[in-house]
Amino acid sequence: MVDERIDIVPGTKFKIIQDKNSFSYGTDAIFISDFAKAKGLVIDLGTGSGIIPLRLIEKKKVKKIYGIEIQKEVFDRAKRSIKLNGLEERIEILNMDLKKIDEKFPKAHFDTVISKPPYLKAGGAVINKRENFAISRHEISCNLEDIIKTSGYLLKPQGKLFLVHRPDRLTDIFMNLRKYGIEPKRIRFVYPKPERPPNLVLIEGVKGGRADLKFLKPLIVYNKDSTYTEEIYKIYDRK
Repeated sequence: MVDERIDIVPGTKFKIIQDKNSFSYGTDAIFISDFAKAKGLVIDLGTGSGIIPLRLIEKKKVKKIYGIEIQKEVFDRAKRSIKLNGLEERIEILNMDLKKIDEKFPKAHFDTVISKPPYLKAGGAVINKRENFAISRHEISCNLEDIIKTSGYLLKPQGKLFLVHRPDRLTDIFMNLRKYGIEPKRIRFVYPKPERPPNLVLIEGVKGGRADLKFLKPLIVYNKDSTYTEEIYKIYDRK
């Protein structure tokens, strides 16, 4: 397609199809795929371009990854990216509403759930006129509770949810995790620079886990001179 380009997925040998007029993956997708200890049968809720499955598929303990995407055009692009890399047997992209996930998968079917939900509440900010950008950024097709409720349904006992979101939604995140039987176990804040407040949070929750929350060292993206920190280089360059 005219406005499409093919990029290399950071830290892998795989290629990904991107559209300059569509919502592309960001650093948050890279950070959550690095943070996630994915294993077994994995599902990515709101997979978008398919960047997270492509970053995770070579992990030794991962058997197969499903990516759920409600937007038809975005789903089609992600599916073509998977085919481009010859990964159709190991990554399957599904065009469906995650709120109807019980029509496709039985309860307690997955070992790992990963999600990068829309960060903004519907009505909480100016909504982009272009549908793709709006759905990717705002809670229009699904909200935070939908994601966590679906995760609680999908996860096996002791299965893990890995979530990236904004720190100002932490209260909502923790309330919903416990509501649907997922105990937060690890948390890591992402800071754009050492002197600035965090703008992302990475969370690991365990289905039916015991209360024992561990705070990991902060992830700093930029040094004071605006160059990437050493850890960010490692996250992007891992192979």
